[in-house]
Amino acid sequence: MADSQRTSEPINSVHRDEIWKAHVKVEKNSADIWPNKWGFLTEAYKEYQRESVKLKEALREEHPHQHLAARPPTPQENITQVGPSPPVPKTTQGLIGWRSAHSHLQLEKYAAVRHGRRSFLKELGWPLNACI
Repeated sequence: MADSQRTSEPINSVHRDEIWKAHVKVEKNSADIWPNKWGFLTEAYKEYQRESVKLKEALREEHPHQHLAARPPTPQENITQVGPSPPVPKTTQGLIGWRSAHSHLQLEKYAAVRHGRRSFLKELGWPLNACI
């Protein structure tokens, strides 16, 4: 709203120029004074860069880039082995679990899932319906 009211006021170009000149003068003075106040930071940064380069060279000499070498790709045959699927059942009810009915296609490849044989309630001597 304040901007819409300002458009009706006349613009003083000379005054705006003076404000701009003052800003430029402050920036220039700050740029001239900065090296005297903060110039030591540039030397510290250059020293840090030199030390960093020395450390990187030392690491290169100690550890060649063998860890970055690409490993040869593993053949696809060694990663996955897919056998032929059994014939598709003719009914929709037969589709349920039709692949897992065959022992070589079951999800539990290594062993059957085993659950604990001990009961926490029996260890405490509580009746089995105590936590219902």
